[in-house]
Amino acid sequence: MVQEKDHEGAQRFGGEFGPSRGQNATGVSLSTFKTLVWVSNIGGLLLVVISLEYLFVQQNFLPGLLFLIAGVIIALFPSNYEIRGMDDNSAPEDKP
Repeated sequence: MVQEKDHEGAQRFGGEFGPSRGQNATGVSLSTFKTLVWVSNIGGLLLVVISLEYLFVQQNFLPGLLFLIAGVIIALFPSNYEIRGMDDNSAPEDKP
């Protein structure tokens, strides 16, 4: 017996904000997006600083490389979110 899905929406946290979001997902506001960008950039920068500490001061390559990769991933995290009101359908129509 095959079970059907309850809905076609997102099944994970943050999945509704991706490029294939569902009909009921509205995205995030501009201020929320700015906050996500600031927090992720500061967190990513902190991880890059820790990686440089491991790479150059302690000369420990593997943890330094892992912190560097994690910093880049954290810094790119907000790019998955869609800002509410930025789609083409919300543009006002030109009336002569």
